[in-house]
Amino acid sequence: MVKKDSLHLTIMLSVFYVAAQMLSDITSLKIISLFGWSMDAGTLIYPITFTLRDLVHKVAGLKVARLLIFLAAGINLFMAGLFWLVSILPPDLSVGLQTEFGLVLSPVFRITLASIVAEVVAELIDGQVYEIWVKKFKDSWQWGRVLASNLISVPVDSFIFVCVAFSGVLPFSVLISIFTTNVLLKLLVAILSMPAIYLVRGTKPAS
Repeated sequence: MVKKDSLHLTIMLSVFYVAAQMLSDITSLKIISLFGWSMDAGTLIYPITFTLRDLVHKVAGLKVARLLIFLAAGINLFMAGLFWLVSILPPDLSVGLQTEFGLVLSPVFRITLASIVAEVVAELIDGQVYEIWVKKFKDSWQWGRVLASNLISVPVDSFIFVCVAFSGVLPFSVLISIFTTNVLLKLLVAILSMPAIYLVRGTKPAS
């Protein structure tokens, strides 16, 4: 149960979480080169979702964090379906680049499907590891709950996403590059964002 004084914070964090999920799904359509490494552009924003989920977990508990994961997945699936519908509807050829715009939107469905599968599996694992750490160490070493959960969930998330989203589409060497860059960048963000866990007041872990 979320306390009244935590409700506004939970809503704010949840909105940021869903927005980051949607933005990462859309921007993942573009493969960029960063310092010679290939990566999907969604990786620029997606890593913060792990920290946001951890903050929701601390403020509102495991059940609310799990609900948020599934709600975000449903919203992203709806977004992908809407983009697919828009992409197949006949364009108004009197307006320039409408056909091309439809072609840009249509691949979102596979990207979003890959993202949803990866997000749900990885973040459920993240939440479980987080909860185990809290039950064992209570309020001690709060940074450790963020780091431990991310060390396990990030490689799982990146592996599932890369395989489902780009397997058979991109060369194997590019897949390896995307996976490696995803993992390194996400873990870097996790490390940099660890102090954020101290900015919110937590709920007591379930016994």
